Amino acid sequence: MTRHPLFGLFLATFGALVLTPDALFMRLSGMGGYQMVGWRGLLMGAVMVALWALTSRRRGRDLALLATGFGLAIVACQYVNATLFSLGIAHAPVAVMLLAVATVPVFAALFARIIIGEPTRRATWVTIVVVLGGIALAVFGGEGAVTLTSDTLLGAIAGLGVAMVLALNFVILRARPDLPIPLLIGLGAALAGVTGTAITGPVAMIDGVVWAIAVCGLVILPVSFFSLSLASRYTHASNVSLLLLLETVLGPLWVWLGVGEEPTPMMLAGGAVVVVSLAVYLWHTGRRRMAVA
Repeated sequence: MTRHPLFGLFLATFGALVLTPDALFMRLSGMGGYQMVGWRGLLMGAVMVALWALTSRRRGRDLALLATGFGLAIVACQYVNATLFSLGIAHAPVAVMLLAVATVPVFAALFARIIIGEPTRRATWVTIVVVLGGIALAVFGGEGAVTLTSDTLLGAIAGLGVAMVLALNFVILRARPDLPIPLLIGLGAALAGVTGTAITGPVAMIDGVVWAIAVCGLVILPVSFFSLSLASRYTHASNVSLLLLLETVLGPLWVWLGVGEEPTPMMLAGGAVVVVSLAVYLWHTGRRRMAVA
């Protein structure tokens, strides 16, 4: 199956779809920023490191790779991603945060060009532009559009930071397929979790709805990030990043169904642009790769 020309795209699509209800469970938890960092990081880290310990047949080599520059870079990327995403969702409008994160395909294309010399096809750039346009329509179009405040600016900065480290993560894993994904991502998440717990305090950590954040840390995050990271070994990082944008569109719909935050007509229209654009891109890419194969 891994030799199928569309395996990487299928795996990335699966990972992105699993990630889409993440924001809903974060909202249901009712927790603060560093509190969510603590829970999500510790639980995700425990699952990923346990997965590595149970499945790895080359633990000595994996630990040696951890100490390399690329290994430490993946740990750092996951640490920054886990921290900034929770803080951004807690303190800024979700729409602004997700719009900023939606720039991840642009950063992925740039990093891939710089780090591994991998060119980005014209169809990918066209899809990136159309998708970003759809997301901008959803966030800033019509009634309910987001206004510029200090929280909005902070959310945009946090989202851009998340986009940069996610893109760098995908590109490095594509360049170095020998890196142990569960170990590196798990350690980065765990370090973020320790930081969040230390700042929040052990007593305050039990405030809120623990089961909701546990779903994120034990299921949604490990499954989605492992799938997305593994997919980057079988398809371009820009492709993985594009499919990740399904969360930007479907995430607010899950929030609507779960807590009643109804999206505006412009949000639905922008979401339709994103979904249709990605569907056309996948169909076009699929035909092209099957023809080559």
